[in-house]
Amino acid sequence: SLNYTEKNDIWRKIIRNCDGFLVKETDAMNILDWKTKQNNVEVPFCPARVVLQDFTGIPAMVDFAAMREAVRNAGGDPVKVNPACPTDLTVDHSLQIDFILKNQEMEFGRNRERLQFFKWSSKVFKNISIIPPETGMAHQVNLEYLSRVVFEVKDFLYPDSVVGTDSHTTMVNGLGILGWGVGGIETEAVMLGMPVTLTLPEVVGCELTGTASPLATSIDIVLSITKHLRQADVAGKFVEFFGSGVSQLSVADRTTIANMCPEYGAILSFFPVDNVTLKHLKHTGFDKAKLEVMEAYLKAVKLFRNYESSSREPEYSQVLQISLSSIIPYVSGPKRSQDRVAVNNMKSDFQACLNEKTGVKGFQIAVEKQNDIVPVQYEGNEYKLSHGCIVIAAVISCTNNCNPSVMLAAGLLAKKAVEAGLVVKPYIRTSLSPGSGMVTHYLSSSGVLPYLSKLGFEVVGYGCSTCVGNTAPLPEAIRNAIKQGDIIACGVLSGTKNFEGRLCDCVRANYLASPPLVVAYAIAGTVRIDFETEPLGNIYLRDIWPTRKELHTVEEECVISSMFKELKEKMEKGNKRWNSLEAPESALFPWDLKSTYIRCPSFFDKLVISPQAIENAHVLLYLGDSVTTDHISPAGSIARSSAAAKYLTNKGLTPREFNSYGARRGNDAVMTRGTFANIKLLNKFIGKPAPKTIHFPSGQTLDVFEAAELYQKEGIPVIILAGKKYGLGSSRDWAAKGPFLLGVKAVLAESYEKVHKSQLIGIGIAPLQFLPGENPNTLGLTGREQFSILFPPELSPGMTLDIKTSTGKVFSVIALFENDVEITLYKYGGSLNFVAQRFL
Repeated sequence: SLNYTEKNDIWRKIIRNCDGFLVKETDAMNILDWKTKQNNVEVPFCPARVVLQDFTGIPAMVDFAAMREAVRNAGGDPVKVNPACPTDLTVDHSLQIDFILKNQEMEFGRNRERLQFFKWSSKVFKNISIIPPETGMAHQVNLEYLSRVVFEVKDFLYPDSVVGTDSHTTMVNGLGILGWGVGGIETEAVMLGMPVTLTLPEVVGCELTGTASPLATSIDIVLSITKHLRQADVAGKFVEFFGSGVSQLSVADRTTIANMCPEYGAILSFFPVDNVTLKHLKHTGFDKAKLEVMEAYLKAVKLFRNYESSSREPEYSQVLQISLSSIIPYVSGPKRSQDRVAVNNMKSDFQACLNEKTGVKGFQIAVEKQNDIVPVQYEGNEYKLSHGCIVIAAVISCTNNCNPSVMLAAGLLAKKAVEAGLVVKPYIRTSLSPGSGMVTHYLSSSGVLPYLSKLGFEVVGYGCSTCVGNTAPLPEAIRNAIKQGDIIACGVLSGTKNFEGRLCDCVRANYLASPPLVVAYAIAGTVRIDFETEPLGNIYLRDIWPTRKELHTVEEECVISSMFKELKEKMEKGNKRWNSLEAPESALFPWDLKSTYIRCPSFFDKLVISPQAIENAHVLLYLGDSVTTDHISPAGSIARSSAAAKYLTNKGLTPREFNSYGARRGNDAVMTRGTFANIKLLNKFIGKPAPKTIHFPSGQTLDVFEAAELYQKEGIPVIILAGKKYGLGSSRDWAAKGPFLLGVKAVLAESYEKVHKSQLIGIGIAPLQFLPGENPNTLGLTGREQFSILFPPELSPGMTLDIKTSTGKVFSVIALFENDVEITLYKYGGSLNFVAQRFL
C-alpha cells in the first residue's frame, strides 16, 4: 500500500549503508526483486569487518604504508590514511616446516623485520587490531575470538559479516556469519570504505537428511557434499543448509563443511544460527546477557532457525537433497579434491591410476614397471620404495583443527597404534600443524599428544604448512630413489589442496584424507592397501579405530570452556617476544633500503592514469585452459634456481635464509620475480612445464621475470594469451599485482574466474575475452605476433574492442567491465589508486 517515495524513505532507514553513491536505493530494490534480478544485476555489499591473514595481510599493510607516503608526496595529510572498516590481522597463519622451527626463537628472529612492521602498523593505524604471533591462524582465531554473530554498536544491532583475504574465510559460515574470501586488492578497498561488488547470486538450499555412518568423519561428509555440490554446479552461488540432518552436525562439523566451500565453487556455504549454535557460543564464553539479546534479535529478524519445528522453510532459487546415510569414508585424489575414492576401493583405484594415460588421474606406468622396487639406505637401514609409497603425511590446520572430533580421532588412533607396537617409517615426512594453541591444549590434556609424537606427528607450529607447499625437503636419499626409479610417490594430508607437485616436485600423487586416516596411511606406508582385508602389522585398522562413544567421552572431558578462556587471555596479553619487540612510532614507515622483507612498492607512483592504447605488445606467455592462481602467484618455498633466488643471493643471503614467498610478500622485488615461477607452468612457447618464456626481439629463452624485465627496458608492453577459466583457485592479490609489475597491460582469454577478473581490473590490467567460439587456434594466432589494442575515450560495460596484429589480422574481443564502477577503477589505474585519492 506504500507509494514509491514512502518505500524509499523506509528503505533508507532499513539499509544501513545506503548513501546514494556507493550503495544506491536501486540496489536495495534489486535485492527485494531477487527472483527476476539474480544473476542479472550487480549489488554492493558492505561487510561489518575485515580479517587479514599474514600472507595477504602484510602486502595490504605495506600498501597502506606506501599510500601514506604517496599522499604525503602529493601534499595531503598521511595520518588520514587508516582503515575505515574494522580490521583484524592475524600474524600467525602460514608455516615453513624446516629445521629452524625446532627453535621458535630462531623462527621469531628470521621474521623480525616482518614482525616489527606489524608492530609499527598496530601503533600508527587506527581501526585495526593486530593479533600477535604464537596465538593461532586466521580462520581459527576468527571463530574462537573475533566473531560477534550480532554486532552491537551504540545500542544498534546488526548481523556480523566479514570478508577475509583467504578463500577459506567461509569457515565462519558455520557460526551463522555471512562471510567469504576476496582478493587482497578488493579487501584493501573494503578497508577504505568501499563495498564489495558481486552479481546478485542464486541461493541454493541444500537439505541434509538421515544419519551418517559411525565410521564416517566430518571430512567424509565434506568430501561427499563437495562432490554433490560440484556436480550440481553451484559456482558463483550462495549455498544454505537446512533440514533435519543439520541439527545432527556440531558447529565444528558445520565450520569444516563451510571451509571446503571454495572447492565446490560456491561463494559461501551458510548454516543459520540455531540452538546448536547458541549452545556452542555459551560453552565458548559468550556473555549470558549478550546471548539473550542475540537470540531475541535473530528471531525478530527471522535469521534464527529451529530444525525441530515444522515451520515453512525459506524460499530458495533451487533445492538440493543429500542423504547423510549414504556417506562412507573417502579420500580424495590423486590430483584433484573433487576426485573422491572410497577407502575400501583405494588399492584398486591407485592401480587403475597407474594404468591410465597421464591426465587428471592417470600416471601411465608401463605394466612391467608397476611392481618395481627401489632399495634405499636411510639412517643405517635399508627400505624399499615402490609405486604408492607414502613419503609425506601431514595433519595440517585449515580444515580440521576447528573440529575436535577428527583431531581427537587421530590422537586416539595413534595411542592405540603405539600400544599395539605399530610405527611409522622414519623417512616419511610427518608433521602436525594445528591452527591454534587450543588444539594442542586438548590433544595434550586428553593424553594423546605424546602418542602422535611417537609416530612422528609432532607439533611444528600453528598455521598453513604442507597444504601451501611449505613442506620440509625430503631426505636426499629418498628423493634420489624416487627419481631414479620413476616412482609414483604419495603424500597424504588432511587439507584442501592436492594439486600435482604442490607438496613436493617429486611427489606426484597426493590424497586428501581425514586426520585419523592420515595417521593410518602413514603407519601403512603405502596407499596400496585394503584396510578391510590387510592388517597393519598384526592387527586391523578396525581394531584401533576409535568409536563415536570414545570420541564423545574424550571431547566432553577435554574440549571445555576453559580452553576458550585461556585463548582469550593469550590474545589480550600477547607473548613475551611480541611485547618486547621494538618498533618505530612515526606516521610514515622508515623504509630500510637494505631490507629483503619490506619494500615500498611502486603502485602509487602515479595516482591518476587514463587507459592508454596498447601498441605493438608482445605476448609474454601463451597459456592453455585452467591456469590457476597457483600457477601465477608466488607461493611456497623459493627454488634455488629461480629469479627470486638470484635476487636474494645478490643481496648476500644463503639458500638457508631464503625463507618462503609468503614470508616475503612485503617485498615486491621478490614477489615479482616469483610471479609465473611455478614449475608446473605450461607455456606453449616452451612446450613443457617450466617457468620459462621466449623474449622475441632477441630470441632468448629466459625466466619469465627476466624476459619481462627486458621488455620493460625496451619500452615494449606485454600481454598474456590464455584459454578457458583463467585465474582458477584461491584468490591472491599477487596473482594480479605480479603481472602488473611485470608490465602486463592486458590478458586475452576465452573465459575467467570472476574473482581474478575483478582483481585484474583492480590493479589496472584489462581483462579481454575472445568472442564466443573464438580462440587463438580458430583465429590462426601463434602468439609470436605483436598486438595493438585501442581503447575509446569512453568505455562501457561489455563493449567490443578491436585488436590488430603485426601480421595484419584484425579481430574483436569483449572488454569484461561489468559496470561503471569497474570502468572507473580501471581508468584510475586500479582500486588502490582510486581509494588513495580519497585522502587528498
